[in-house]
Amino acid sequence: MSKLFSSFDLSGRTLRNRVAMAPLTRSRAPNDVADERIALYYTQRATAGLIVSEGTPISREGQGYLFNPGIFTPEQVAGWRLTTQSVHAVGGCIFAQLWHVGRVSHPSIQEGGRAPVSATTKVAAGATAFGYDEAGKPGFVAAATPRPLDTEEVGRVVADFAQAAANAVEAGFDGIEIRGANGYLVEQFLNPLVNDRTDRYGADTMESRLRFALEVVDAVSARIGVHRVGIRISPYGQLFDMPHYADMDETYAALVAELGRRGLAYVHVMDQSGFVMGDTVGEPFADRLQRLLRQFRRDLPRTAIILAGGMTRERAEALLDAGTIDLAAFGQPFIANPDLVERLRNGWPLTQPDRATYYGGGAAGYVDYAPYRAHDVAARAA
Repeated sequence: MSKLFSSFDLSGRTLRNRVAMAPLTRSRAPNDVADERIALYYTQRATAGLIVSEGTPISREGQGYLFNPGIFTPEQVAGWRLTTQSVHAVGGCIFAQLWHVGRVSHPSIQEGGRAPVSATTKVAAGATAFGYDEAGKPGFVAAATPRPLDTEEVGRVVADFAQAAANAVEAGFDGIEIRGANGYLVEQFLNPLVNDRTDRYGADTMESRLRFALEVVDAVSARIGVHRVGIRISPYGQLFDMPHYADMDETYAALVAELGRRGLAYVHVMDQSGFVMGDTVGEPFADRLQRLLRQFRRDLPRTAIILAGGMTRERAEALLDAGTIDLAAFGQPFIANPDLVERLRNGWPLTQPDRATYYGGGAAGYVDYAPYRAHDVAARAA
């Protein structure tokens, strides 16, 4: 049997297969609270071995998009509990992705119209948040100039992550994933061309740049147990004005080596090597990522590796057979294929999602995609 469909022990938690559902922002929570429709959406997809929820903001300050279900109020915790109970009822496993967007936000989203906070004073050029425009209507707005967090404030944000992790466990999640990818707050500290601080979290040394990420990992692990903690990273990603820098490989190798010493449940790598903007010089980024993954494997003897980005059954099986990864994450294919695991297992065709319904709206393009029915296809062919 293909390894993709075999069970896997994730830090003492048996997953029914090695297919993971990657986090997908869908903006379907009108009051920023997960509701019955969100519970249905995840339950439809619970045949995945592991579901990682859409990014759930750890605080109002950490929010950059309207209509995303948070994890920082009692109402939000109660709302997510319906989702976790429903997923568990059909044998699924679900982790909450904890999210702080940092500078990718706008005063219309922030309490009291305040500026977003970040590691930096630099604007995320070309980035947009989903807030309120000048007419007070929801829409995409340019990310605002951020206010750099004071040194003392950084500890408060770390504590917000730890509290959000505790809230997620209270809501019934099996664990949490720290969103350290895609240009948000954790990566704003990691990137020396964004991080312009001069304090102990600054960019002058590798230790200083890694400090925030590792403090979050340690605080969350102390609160809920390291066996419940994962983190997502995106080497070579350029989303939201994250420029490449000379020691990218060394930075992620050093970070993952530290994570390996801690024994997290997993490290979730987002492969964006095929979406690098501009000219590249030297070794292709796809080859560099493969080399990094091999190093991660050596440095993570007790920690699972998940890979997402451009995943197919064929690629997943090759990486699993080689021992490079432990779980293969699929993102967009899960939108239109709630039964993706069975489609992959049986070689059934995939439904293509309607991009116009990715974000916001109601049931259309969210919970109305039908599972594959082979007999219906055969009947139409006859």
